Order: sequence, then C-alpha cells, then structure tokens
Amino acid sequence: MKLYKLVSVIVLALLGLMPTQGSAATLGDIDGNGEVNVSDVTALVNQILGTAQFDSATCDVNTDGSIDVSDVTTLVNIILGTYEDPNQKLAGADISLLDRYEQRGAIYYDKNGTKVTDMLAFYKQIGLNAMRVRLFVDPSKASATDKGQGVFQDIAYVKALGKRIKDHGLKFILDFHYSDSWADPGKQTVPSRWTGLSVEAMTDSVYSYTKASLEAMVAAGARPDYVQVGNEITYGMLWPTGSVWPEGTANKGTWANFSAYFNAGARAVREVLPNAKVICHIEMSNNGNPGKFFGMGAKKFGLDYDIMGLSYYPAYHATASTVISALEGVIKQLTVQVPDRKIMIMETGYSYRWEMSGTKDTNISEKYPYTEAGQAKFVADLVTMLNKYSESVNGLFWWCAEQNEYGLDWNTQRVVDSWWQASLVDNENGKILQATYEFPKFK
Repeated sequence: MKLYKLVSVIVLALLGLMPTQGSAATLGDIDGNGEVNVSDVTALVNQILGTAQFDSATCDVNTDGSIDVSDVTTLVNIILGTYEDPNQKLAGADISLLDRYEQRGAIYYDKNGTKVTDMLAFYKQIGLNAMRVRLFVDPSKASATDKGQGVFQDIAYVKALGKRIKDHGLKFILDFHYSDSWADPGKQTVPSRWTGLSVEAMTDSVYSYTKASLEAMVAAGARPDYVQVGNEITYGMLWPTGSVWPEGTANKGTWANFSAYFNAGARAVREVLPNAKVICHIEMSNNGNPGKFFGMGAKKFGLDYDIMGLSYYPAYHATASTVISALEGVIKQLTVQVPDRKIMIMETGYSYRWEMSGTKDTNISEKYPYTEAGQAKFVADLVTMLNKYSESVNGLFWWCAEQNEYGLDWNTQRVVDSWWQASLVDNENGKILQATYEFPKFK
C-alpha cells in the first residue's frame, strides 16, 4: 500500500497535475531552492528511496520523527494549499447546546438581520475554526436542577454533534466530564456507576470508558482533534481519592491517584487518536497560586498532556482594574512554569446585558459596560493581549456562545431553565452579537 501511494505521488508529479507554488517559506523546501513545488516532491522521494541525500530535518515535513510516505503526503498538501498547520491557532466556542436549540427551532439572525439556518456554517464563514462539546458519563442520573442548566450530553448526542462539526470542516474538541453532571473546581463527583471503586479499579474504568467513548466517536465520523481529560481539574478529579490541594490544607497527598486517573485517560487518547492533542484544563486563572501549584504537581507526577487549558471569567476572576491583566499574569507565569506546553483559553465569557450572578467586583461594568458594545470591547482587548503571546497561546473559546431561547415556547420548548448572561446571542431577539465577529481576529 505504501509503495502504491508513493508511485501515485510520483506519477501525479510527472504528469504535472500538481501546481507549482513559489514560496519564501522553508517548510517543504527540500531541495533548498527557495520554492516549494514538484521538484521538492522528487527530492523527497529520492531521499526516501536512498538515491539522494538532503537535510533530514527538512525532509521530516510532518515532524513526526521519521521520513516516509506520510511526509510526501504532507508535502503534496502544502503544494496544493490544503495543508493544515498543527500549530495553527484555534478560535471557537463551546456549543454543547447547539443541536438541541436548532432542533427545537431557535431563530438566529446575523448582524445584517439575515436569518441563519446553520450556525456551524455561519461560524466557519466568519472565520472560527474549532468547536468544543462536553460529554457526561450518564447525564440521566443528574439532578433536575442540573438538567435544567443544560446537562444532557450523552454519547449519542455528542456523536451526532461531533460529526456535524467535522463535516463542516471544523476542528473538534471533546471535553470529558468524568461525572454524571457538572465537573468543576467545586465538585468532581464520581459517576454513579463507579461509586465505591478502588483506586486501581477507578484507573481501569477511566481508561476503558475513555477508550470506548473515543472509538465510538471515530466510528460515528466524529473523530476528535483535541481531547480534554477532565474539566476544570484545578483540584483534581474523581473526588475524594483523586483530589489534590495546595500544601497546608487538610486534604492533600493524592497526586499519585489523580495522576493515575488522568494518565489513564491520556493513554486511551494516545492509543485511539495518536494525532490528537491532550488538554489539561484548570480554572481559577485569577490566582497565580493554583496555576503554579498545579503546574509543579503536573511536572512532578508526570501528567501526560500537550496543552494547558484555562477558564477565565472576568466577573469571577478579576476586578475592574484587572480585567485583562489578571489573565495576562497567569499566562506569564505558565510560560515560565511549563514552557514546553501550549496554552489555550478553553472558556471565557462576559455579559452583554445583565450583571452575572456572583460577580466579584460590581464596578467591573464601568470599564466594560454590560452592553453589546461593552462585551465586544472586552473580546477585542482580550484578543489584543493574547496575541502578544502567540508563541505560547494558541486557542481561545467562548463558553455557551450558542444559547438562544428566541423563537421557542418557554413552557414547552426551552432548552435551559435560565439564561446565561454571557451568551453571544441576544435571547430576546435572536441577534448574533458583535463580540462573535471579534473572535476570529485571534487567529
């Protein structure tokens, strides 16, 4: 099969079916003539066949540590303009409610007042390139309150939405909540089916569940490109045995358990999706101590991950004077603490109308008013700051961007029981807000 592919590439090159492309870029310039074109395909093939010798690092086009037919494929994609840089920055949103909103008939309008019938197509059109979806172990066991907050994403639902994301040519991020309901810094409740398990049995369950879920996603045509092993796991996951706390507090010393759980999930990702990136997602990015503490523990106990993910909500993590600088401080710290890891903002959000419940500093709206324009200014300033750290920060995602009850009968069709004040859609008229159009500028 490899020989067939190799011959096919050579034939295409000789027939002139691959357009040449002059370029000042060095990626793919095997023969070193300053251009990336068919001559480089010939040079790479000769390198593989052993009939010529070029720089090995340059020939390893896909940077996987070996030089073979996969490098020829990558080179052809570069020439054809279909190559996707694995280091490309991602801009998108968590849209875990989208299918249900669209199925029930929620109405969306773009900034020109035109009705949007396919939100994924719209997101791609304006320049977003990745979407995140959460997955619960058994959301049917969640409380009625949590279900009313949007907890229903089981494997069947996520397979369908994940396939839509992939079919639209968008990157797909799968967010494992290793719980039947919300997992966050305040709660990491063991799924009902795993209650009472030993550490060893829990580790095995994380591995087998993660692997089976990923295999099901692949079979459904919903192959994830990135996988979060846990959600906002600043203080561990699968409590109490997997909890981790800073030194000086009563509940500590379980990093060994937590790392076993996390690495079991990561091992499943590596086996099923060898090209996917593993995300370690923490929260409390207003406070340097959790980030520093977690980064140190992750290094000491050998957590297997590629990207450090953060949640950042100014209403909870900043004051009026530190809306942007609070996050910037943590990013600076992480670039020192874990310099070999990329950073993504996995969740952020800011209100467009109402003060968010539990807001830390009620004066925060003086700098960024709770208006469509104020929300958009927050995004614009956030993007400007993050782009200063483009070598480290390569992802930005809004949480629950799609929430929109407009067009639905509240008594019979509503998707959630209360509005998320920081949606990117006006629930009262279905208008997609200006901040949405600011997001692609991160790329």
